[in-house]
Amino acid sequence: MRIGELSRRTGVSVPTIKFYVREGLLPPGELTSPNQASYGETHVRRLRLIRALLDVGGLSVAGIRGVIEAIDDPRRPLHTVLGEAADQVVPRYEHGGGSGIAEARKRVAELIEARGWRTYEGSPAAESLATAIAALDEVGHGRFTEVLDVYADAAEQVARVDLEYVAHRVAREELVESVVVGTVIGDAVFAALRRLAHVDASDRVFGETP
Repeated sequence: MRIGELSRRTGVSVPTIKFYVREGLLPPGELTSPNQASYGETHVRRLRLIRALLDVGGLSVAGIRGVIEAIDDPRRPLHTVLGEAADQVVPRYEHGGGSGIAEARKRVAELIEARGWRTYEGSPAAESLATAIAALDEVGHGRFTEVLDVYADAAEQVARVDLEYVAHRVAREELVESVVVGTVIGDAVFAALRRLAHVDASDRVFGETP
């Protein structure tokens, strides 16, 4: 297909497609003449992945490039590729944590060790959790960490469901897209379900409804 058809099929403008090619996010089409190139289904799938990483995952062009490089490197284990994609969508809090961040990091490390979770030093998710715990301490709710194990139990269950969903995908691009979309939208779904459950629990504990 020509670039115009590729644009129509994916909803991505021609100038944007050319930008992605220049940035190394999308492989160039196969030249059929000095001024014409042909594109295939692999370009359609790659463009959809790029848009998912950008629009849903909120990644930067540099971040997307890192994920694309991981996908295109057959020497990288799939677990590594999925991990790099997931790490890209974890929130970074550059100025969070305050004076209690060191103690919060220690608590997170202890939690990870106690649960036997396989992670690595400098994990963005671990740092994000430490920042949240430190913020709880700052506002006088440090005891919230007493329920961390309950949260961790729920997180393990959700993670298993997530990976079972991802396992149905075959292509590496589809796997990565599933992780990114599932992580971002899944977080929104889980947060909404939690709020609904809060309303129900609050009514049962504190409400006056029979």
